[in-house]
Amino acid sequence: MMNIEALKERLRELILPIMDAMGYELQDVELLGKGGRFLLRVIIDKDGGVTLNDCEKASREIEAMLDVEDPIPSSYVLEVSSPGLDRPLRDPGDFNKYVGNMARVITYEPIENQTFFVGKIIEARETDVVLLLPKERIIAITYSNISKARLEIEF
Repeated sequence: MMNIEALKERLRELILPIMDAMGYELQDVELLGKGGRFLLRVIIDKDGGVTLNDCEKASREIEAMLDVEDPIPSSYVLEVSSPGLDRPLRDPGDFNKYVGNMARVITYEPIENQTFFVGKIIEARETDVVLLLPKERIIAITYSNISKARLEIEF
């Protein structure tokens, strides 16, 4: 039997070409197991955002593939959704997509004695992201130093 990480990777390999063909960006594949039953959560996105109809279409296509490939060794529930407002930012492409938006970034190593930053993404470069912090402070954070990053909901 495959371990969870190997199974997640296999599912990603199976789902990615389907989502690409449908014009969706595969953001994440989560596989959560409890009591011999799995929850397979597939997060998709596209320019302009994902609708409920998009999630339904993607779900039907993924279900059809899962019925044929049968990669999950026990019963499961499939959930297809959009990333939501608190979506994680993982790579330069994610940060670049949201230049001008607020982000919350937690670093592994402190920068100027802090590891938690909230600021506007002003530039996403090859090796780092530049944030505009309160009081007009500008800081560059290397991607390798980012533990977690999410869009910050503005009110």
